Amino acid sequence: MQPTGNLHIGNYLGALKNWVRIQHDYECIFCIVDLHAVTVYQHPAELRAKILEVAALYLAAGIDPADCAIMVQSAVPAHAELAWMLTCVTPIGWLERMTQYKAKSAKQESIGDGLLQYPVLMAADILLYQAGIVPVGEDQAQHLELTRDVAQRFNSLYGDTFVVPNTSLPTVGARVMGLDDPTQKMSKSATGLNHAVALLDPPAKIRKTIMRATTDSLPAVDFDTAGPGVLNLISIYQAFSAEPDDAIKAKFAGMRYGDLKKQVAEMVVAHLEPFQQRYREITADPAYLAGILRDGAERVAPIANHTVLTVKQRMGLHT
Repeated sequence: MQPTGNLHIGNYLGALKNWVRIQHDYECIFCIVDLHAVTVYQHPAELRAKILEVAALYLAAGIDPADCAIMVQSAVPAHAELAWMLTCVTPIGWLERMTQYKAKSAKQESIGDGLLQYPVLMAADILLYQAGIVPVGEDQAQHLELTRDVAQRFNSLYGDTFVVPNTSLPTVGARVMGLDDPTQKMSKSATGLNHAVALLDPPAKIRKTIMRATTDSLPAVDFDTAGPGVLNLISIYQAFSAEPDDAIKAKFAGMRYGDLKKQVAEMVVAHLEPFQQRYREITADPAYLAGILRDGAERVAPIANHTVLTVKQRMGLHT
C-alpha cells in the first residue's frame, strides 16, 4: 500500500483482512511502497509520518512480524535498480494502455515519467522476490497482468529468470464502493466528507458517515431491485461479519434503510475499536515500530540482491 491519504475500510476489507488470513500459509512480504507515492509530490515530513502510520496499521490489523516481513520499499535499493532493468525490456505501448495511467494523466496538465513507469516499478516489487502469489484487489488486476507479461518477455529474451506470478483475490468485500457515490470505488484520494470510513476514524464519525451513505429511492431493502448503495452497505456488513448469504438475506430483507445503516455502523465500530486500540499501543513505542521495519528490510534484502545479481548476469551487465 502507498503511504498516502488515510487507509479506509475498503483497504482493510479488500487487502489487509485477506493478508492476515493467508499470512501463515505462505512466506509473506508486505511492502509499504513509498517510491510509488512520490510519482506525485508529497510533503516530506507528511510522507515520513504516513510511512510509520501504515506500518502500524499493518501490525494493528494482525500482520505478524515474527512470520512475515514488513518493510519499506525505498529501504531496499534493489527495487529501483530492478525497475530500471525491467523498464528497458518493457514496450512503451504496454504502459500507455494501462487504465490507471490514462485516467490519472487525463486529469493533469503535466505528468511525470514516474506515473507512466509506475507499473514497471510494481512489477519489480513482485519479481524481485520471485513471488508466486500476489494478493491484490481487482483494481490492480491489469497491473498484475503486465507484471506477468514483463516476466515472460524477460524470460524469453534472457532465459528463465523470473517466476510468473499468479493473483489471489478475496471473494467478499474485495471492492468496497464510496459511501457518497456507490458507482465509484472507495478511494484514499477522494475529497468528499462522506466518501469513506477511515480506519482511525472515531466511532461518532463512523456512525455519522455511514448514516449519510447514499441508498436509493425505495423505502426498504429488496434484494431483487436494490441499488448499488444499498448493496454496498450490505457487502460491507457481510465482509466484516463473515455471515453467509442466506443469513444476510434473512437479516436485511425488508429492513428500512435507516435501520440498515445503524446495523452497518455498529458492525464497523465494533470491529474498528479494538483495531484502533492496538494501533495506539503500537505507536506508543516508536522504537519498536522502527525495529520492525529495519528487521523486515534486512530479512528481504538478500533475496532482492540475489535477484538483481542474476538479472545483471543474464543481461551481460558488470557485476
